[in-house]
Amino acid sequence: MWVVKLGGSLNNDALLPQWLDLLADLGGGRVTVVCGGGRFSEEVRQAQSRWQFADLPAHNMAVLAMAQTTYLAHGLQPGLRLATTKADIRRVLHGGHTALWLPMEWVREQATPLTNWDLTSDSIALDLARKLNAERMVVVKSCPIDPEASIADLTASGVLDRRFESIASGVAFPIDIVHRGELDRVRSLLLGEPVSIRP
Repeated sequence: MWVVKLGGSLNNDALLPQWLDLLADLGGGRVTVVCGGGRFSEEVRQAQSRWQFADLPAHNMAVLAMAQTTYLAHGLQPGLRLATTKADIRRVLHGGHTALWLPMEWVREQATPLTNWDLTSDSIALDLARKLNAERMVVVKSCPIDPEASIADLTASGVLDRRFESIASGVAFPIDIVHRGELDRVRSLLLGEPVSIRP
């Protein structure tokens, strides 16, 4: 089972439907898609900056921003099947479909060390991949990706959030950070064709 995280920066990108179609067509039975919050999350950041409210409501608003993008993705590609819990995901995959995860389990009533901007949708997706015992994780970004960069390098440069490296420590599956233009690379990965991958 794979987790594919689509960065929220793709929300207004012409390639978004192609990514969704690819994952719906080739991901049936083995791919769970996680969407970033994109501009919806930016609205949360701006509101918090304007009104100076605490991180806990901002965190919950950002999770709901991810949910908004998830519904956007489902509207564009109804072949993706919405799933809220890990049991839902397994049912969707066992039915031969691609799961589209609604991250509502990340809404919190009390603040924790993870309810702040150090953790974003990338780490939330990685946490899901760990809990599902994923075989691979793919994170799709709009920014340039140095193919030689490690997870530590990408965390230090801000491509990945501050929590990602520590959550990734000791994972048993490969994590590929790819540019949004690498549709063919991910298609080859899904088809089991040989491609160069980041260790």
